[in-house]
Amino acid sequence: MQAFYRAKRGKTTIYKFLNSKIYKIMAKMKTEDYIKREEKFGAHNYHPIPVVLERGEGVFLWDVEGKRYFDFLSAYSAVNQGHCHPKIIGALNEQAGKLTLTSRAFHNSCLGEFEEYITKYFGFDKVLPMNTGVEGVETALKLCRKWAYKKKGIEEGKAKIIVCENNFHGRTIAAVSMSTDPDARKDYSPYTPGFVKVPYNNIDALEKELKDPNVAGFLLEPIQGEAGVYVPDDGYLKKASELCKKNNVLFIDDEVQTGLARTGKLLACDHEDVRPDILILGKALSGGVFPVSAVLADDDIMLTIKPGEHGSTYGGNPIAAKVAIAALEVIKEENLAEKAERLGKIFRDELKKIDSEMIEIVRGKGLLNAVVVKPKNGKTAMDVCLKMSEHGVLAKPTHGHIIRFAPPLVINEEQLREALQLIEKSIRFFD
Repeated sequence: MQAFYRAKRGKTTIYKFLNSKIYKIMAKMKTEDYIKREEKFGAHNYHPIPVVLERGEGVFLWDVEGKRYFDFLSAYSAVNQGHCHPKIIGALNEQAGKLTLTSRAFHNSCLGEFEEYITKYFGFDKVLPMNTGVEGVETALKLCRKWAYKKKGIEEGKAKIIVCENNFHGRTIAAVSMSTDPDARKDYSPYTPGFVKVPYNNIDALEKELKDPNVAGFLLEPIQGEAGVYVPDDGYLKKASELCKKNNVLFIDDEVQTGLARTGKLLACDHEDVRPDILILGKALSGGVFPVSAVLADDDIMLTIKPGEHGSTYGGNPIAAKVAIAALEVIKEENLAEKAERLGKIFRDELKKIDSEMIEIVRGKGLLNAVVVKPKNGKTAMDVCLKMSEHGVLAKPTHGHIIRFAPPLVINEEQLREALQLIEKSIRFFD
């Protein structure tokens, strides 16, 4: 309703709305009513924390009853720049009133600007714009296979791509075919062939598989976020990249969640000065405002795909182009990577000081962190998250026993410490 007031300024229009049946129904609805409606008419493919959010600004969210929360999930790191960042919303609104979609059947006046900006921003020759993170992953897989047949000379149908156990690259059939998570894979077979799984953070296992001449690429998350914020050993990414180059294999970096300042560097691979052959971006590429993803690579790889061989109706649309430029500008203008590095250390240090039997491990990098929760008296990570929501902090468990903490990077130290007190209060409730 607040969005309605911002959009409609005419007194007559507002008067009619206040006296409409829709308003009267909405005015009476409570949290449980919204949840029941979702359960009745929507697929049951998520299990959300039972809050119904209506508004967001910066690091905060408000529910339909007016309660304020610290957001410590950031839509799985899509909202790195904070909720409704005025610069990004401004770019969205300005472009939405001019031109929204042309498809790629025609040129538009925004796409080239975005392509030039993002390629120079990350130092690649070319970009292929898509919409969602998993579309970016699919694009990278297709690029890798096309390069394998056109450039490396692998026999058609024989190309292999190495992936890591416990990965999360999305939920398409190809993505779940790469997965080792039973919940992600169950009842979705037959699976897409051509993937070889190795243990994450295991150089010896990777080196062994790279000796196969039919291997075209190695796809990984530099930090495994959905798996529980698993940070590899120092040097792992660098060594993996060097082994790929040695064996003429493409190093494919999925930074959909870890990228764009989340881990204390622009990209998580930057912690080890690794430049991937293919870079996948999404989520915070729009600051959580619009679906935007992108795959970056140099000409030798990108130009293996010819017109008509891959694309998307919405990929590279004018709104996405303008929103993504604004989102990337905010990352640099507000020094969000440096901020994440500094505040992340404070966050982990303070979490480690909490004396609770439920805290088993604290780990992370920048402002992508996790607490491994040891169940106590039948209480689990979900119980801790529910208690945190009561106290005004929103986070979500992953794999049942791990809580991921990823606040918007615009958070300041005072806000971080206030949220830490609420997190500690929630954990101590079960001691």
